[in-house]
Amino acid sequence: MDMRAFDLPRYLANLPLFSDLSAPELLRLAGGCQLRRYQRGEAVFHVGQACEEFHVTVTGQVKLFAISPAGQEKVIELLGPGHSFAEALMFTGKPYIINAQALTDSLVLSVSKEAVLREIEADSRFALRMLAGISRRLHGLVHDVQAYALHSGVQRVIGYLLRDQLVEDCASGEVITVSLPVSKATVASRLSLTPEYFSRVLHELEAAGLIEVDKRDIRILDAQRLASHSSVGG
Repeated sequence: MDMRAFDLPRYLANLPLFSDLSAPELLRLAGGCQLRRYQRGEAVFHVGQACEEFHVTVTGQVKLFAISPAGQEKVIELLGPGHSFAEALMFTGKPYIINAQALTDSLVLSVSKEAVLREIEADSRFALRMLAGISRRLHGLVHDVQAYALHSGVQRVIGYLLRDQLVEDCASGEVITVSLPVSKATVASRLSLTPEYFSRVLHELEAAGLIEVDKRDIRILDAQRLASHSSVGG
């Protein structure tokens, strides 16, 4: 992507957070944005760094993660194109408490706190949209915590594979291919599982005739059967 040809106001208008802004407002907001390229493995931000902006993944994949005192990495979230992050942290006035890293060559849009506050002062409805976006992310994180506490490892893996599917709308026997956007080890960490356990669950589901695994491509042979297996999986 040629960054010089990138239409920033138009891109902002396509994000739910900014879709109601007028053309002059979008131009003003664009003045407070920066578009940055990150190579695979490069840090977007790290713990302790001042948080003066929030971010949107334009292309590529970004992971949010924490490091335990023992040095173990825990993936908190995986963020593909169109997903924003660090909105809530930006408003605290405190440094980042998590890390962000590009998993692939990525393009990330950073929106400055100053630009956001300027729009909030101009239109209180903008503040409500920011709150709605933060609330959706909080709801998702609470859902994840519930899954870790109440669901077995098998249920978590099946839930991840079916996360974008409306199972009730899938015809019996319909084959669906899910491509993992990142490595299996990264997905496992996201689900609070070891890579070995994640691979073992995939092998068990494959042996049961529910999926077929081809590297990062996973063919779901029957979504309804797979969902039913989740209710009995341990």
